[in-house]
Amino acid sequence: MSAFSDFWFPPSATADSARLLATRALRGFADGAVSVLLPGYLTAVGFSSLQIAAIIFATLTGSAALTLWIGLVANRIGRRRVLLGACALMIATGVGFALVTAFWPLFIVAFVGTLNPSAGDVSLFLPVEQSALAETVETRDLTAIFSRYNVGGAFAGALGALASGLPVAIASRLDWSRTGAMRSGFLAYSLIAMAAALIYRALTDSVETAAEARAVAPLAKSRRIVLHLSALFSLDSFGGGFVVQSLLALWLFRRFNLSIAAAGSFFFFAGLLGAGSQLASSWMAARIGRINTMVFTHIPANVFIVIAALMPTLHLTLLFLLLRFALSSMDVPARQSFVMAVVPPEERAAAASVTNVPRSLATALAPLPAGALLDYSTFGWPLVCAGTLKIIYDLLLLAQFSAVKPSDEQ
Repeated sequence: MSAFSDFWFPPSATADSARLLATRALRGFADGAVSVLLPGYLTAVGFSSLQIAAIIFATLTGSAALTLWIGLVANRIGRRRVLLGACALMIATGVGFALVTAFWPLFIVAFVGTLNPSAGDVSLFLPVEQSALAETVETRDLTAIFSRYNVGGAFAGALGALASGLPVAIASRLDWSRTGAMRSGFLAYSLIAMAAALIYRALTDSVETAAEARAVAPLAKSRRIVLHLSALFSLDSFGGGFVVQSLLALWLFRRFNLSIAAAGSFFFFAGLLGAGSQLASSWMAARIGRINTMVFTHIPANVFIVIAALMPTLHLTLLFLLLRFALSSMDVPARQSFVMAVVPPEERAAAASVTNVPRSLATALAPLPAGALLDYSTFGWPLVCAGTLKIIYDLLLLAQFSAVKPSDEQ
């Protein structure tokens, strides 16, 4: 157990670090399951690709708006209270998706709720958890703890994707309604939120901002660099919005007639690759720097997703998608750590919010054109758009930030 703890937790990590890693894993499992279940469920109830894309657009846009507000006021309200409130909203979201099937009411539930159609974390939990987690370790251990944070979420997300096919498999064995069984997955989403809330309640006051820092205006010192990073991250996320996990699953359903169970199995292995690769992120960042780690792992991943779009068979497509997943998440811990390292502690919640909200909004813009493309063609145009935009982002990031060194890299 001691060897495991020494490996998994950086030297300066606390019990609150462990609690936040646990809640990230719980939410990752829930997100992984519903991101694959969502397009299959909405297809089963009769929605078109464009309508499914609109629901995804609503989830991302609503989350972005709420995340911006939460990030700016979290220090005054208290991070623990915000996280508990987010859990209550997550519970209501799962119940809403389980009970509502009409398009416009479901659109509203998607907009105000916490459902995440992506393999990554784009919810209002993100800036609050990130800023709280940064308070639990010293600066030298930021990349390491964010690496573990993302690995836990990605691994649990892979398990969630694998579990997404269980409701349909059980329904077919017991001759239950297929759509009714899929609704149970959304109820399980609510139950997971309850478990996360119990862990959040145990967080100590050390995750909160110091009282004297709460009156400081958000981004008083770091406004320029945070806004610059936000603009670049938005370009990356706009590209990523074309291939959020729900849309990628929908494309595989439409182009290759893949089942939900098969898609869940694929995303399970893809998630394992993504999780494993993130363990190497802190090691690489310590040797070549955070920005180089982000760029030099991201460009090959984006080349692979463009190649996947061009492949004529399912097996070749899945091969190149797996190669993409093996590299595409290595930039995440380095990116989060970089933002936390270049801003003062009292501005971390606002910085996390301001860098993530434009990313969420930019991600939300892409599903509508991606859904329209899928309605008219099964060719992987969304994948081509994603890879091209993301490579442009990588080159701009390298050109503009390669010389910016956090204190532990100087």
